[in-house]
Amino acid sequence: PGLWYEKAAAGDRRLGKVVTIAKSKKFRDNHGKVLLEGHRLIKDALEAGAVPQTLFFSTVRHLKLLPEAEIKRASLVKVKFEDIKTWSDLVTPQGLLGIFSKPDPAKMSYPAAQLANSLPLLLICDNIRDPGNLGTILRSAAGAGCEKVLLTKGCVDPWEPKVLRAGMGAHFRVPIIASLDWESLPTNLPAGIQVCVADNDPSSTSLPRGAASAPASPTAPVKSSPKAAPEHEDEEGAAIPVQHYYEDWARAPVAVVVGGETQGLSPAALGLAASTGGRRLLIPVVPGVDSLNSAIAAGILLFEGRRQLLWRHKQEDGRQKLP
Repeated sequence: PGLWYEKAAAGDRRLGKVVTIAKSKKFRDNHGKVLLEGHRLIKDALEAGAVPQTLFFSTVRHLKLLPEAEIKRASLVKVKFEDIKTWSDLVTPQGLLGIFSKPDPAKMSYPAAQLANSLPLLLICDNIRDPGNLGTILRSAAGAGCEKVLLTKGCVDPWEPKVLRAGMGAHFRVPIIASLDWESLPTNLPAGIQVCVADNDPSSTSLPRGAASAPASPTAPVKSSPKAAPEHEDEEGAAIPVQHYYEDWARAPVAVVVGGETQGLSPAALGLAASTGGRRLLIPVVPGVDSLNSAIAAGILLFEGRRQLLWRHKQEDGRQKLP
């Protein structure tokens, strides 16, 4: 009741746009459109204030699961399920697709529970090119209560269908600012922030190639004292202390940089860490095991950062209550 829709005729030109939006980043950027699929993702988008343009559905019952006031703003088009199967990126399509205006993080209304649990913890993705990894990383960032996620120009487009699918709604829970170059990236960081990086083998003097890995041979534990921590030099010669990820490093505000699957951390990331007094955070694994997947490394560091920030806040709150 109260909703009007039309049935797509054979050869409807709007149907072709679905495939184009899904496959072409250039088209998404030039036309400011993204494609969302499935009830969960579309509902999350609508509740966060994303603007729907066209919704394609195979049966009317799909519309009943969405907020009526929001979908009234869109063109509603009934299509054959066989057509949706042809366009869909899913193994088992639900029969619901939506073309939305590309969301602007500054205009989104993120869930109240997400905002209430947000911390001064940021994530910087440096050349993350695998869609599944980036989606999983975004999901971890939302789960850890990150304030925002910054993506460098070398990263895969966060609005690619595979990233959206792996993100499980994270795109509408945490601000994501994409396509940043390293010159403009600091303008998106709060003043006084410390930038830490997910590190590789601390016994090597070469730049890291993976997000995080173990030393080639067993080494003595790194001491907690910052003065005792081994140091690396970035490309400009500035020393960056190396320490295990579970030692004290998260002081508000703090950002974590996770490098890509093949190239690892860029020199610019190391330079930013050095200039802000950051640390190289080592995740030790069994000797002989290759570097950790970047999504796994991000999850470990973000949740450890959350634990440390909450613990520090609890300690400071306790001191304030003392007479």
